[in-house]
Amino acid sequence: MSSQIQIINSNLEDIDTIFKFYDMAIEHQKKVFNKHWQGFSIDLVKQEIAEQRQYKILVDGIVASIFAVTFSDPEIWGERDKDHSIYIHRIVTSPKFRGYGFVNIIIDWAKEYSKKRGIQYIRMDTWADNEKLLAYYTGCGFSHVGSIKIEPNSGLPKHYDNISLNLFEIEVD
Repeated sequence: MSSQIQIINSNLEDIDTIFKFYDMAIEHQKKVFNKHWQGFSIDLVKQEIAEQRQYKILVDGIVASIFAVTFSDPEIWGERDKDHSIYIHRIVTSPKFRGYGFVNIIIDWAKEYSKKRGIQYIRMDTWADNEKLLAYYTGCGFSHVGSIKIEPNSGLPKHYDNISLNLFEIEVD
């Protein structure tokens, strides 16, 4: 029996679930890597929900993964931000649903979303010194297009201060 998988917009009733997922991700990051997220503003998440940029992946009606998107990311992408792009952020999967290949499912969703809207690139970033994620994202079809160093007080969440990021993109056909 196969599972029904849906990607739909999150709503305000999902706030507690979203923050539980972020807490799960931070705990996991602490176990497997030397960096971790520092938490996120509830106002940011509410704004993403209001702008329909916060998503959840349901497996048979159960929230299995969450992610957010934006359409501008100048602090990270600089001049390249002028390209018509969708940026995927904060993918978190419940441990109960690891192995479902949600990044590939999100990529397929983003390709369809982008084709309908004339978006040229699907983009992501992650810590530059995480070789495992570099290999994983390139294995999912992303091209590694460079690295950047984020300066303190960039306007990004605190965990970005003084770190280097790998930049990834897929050109939409």
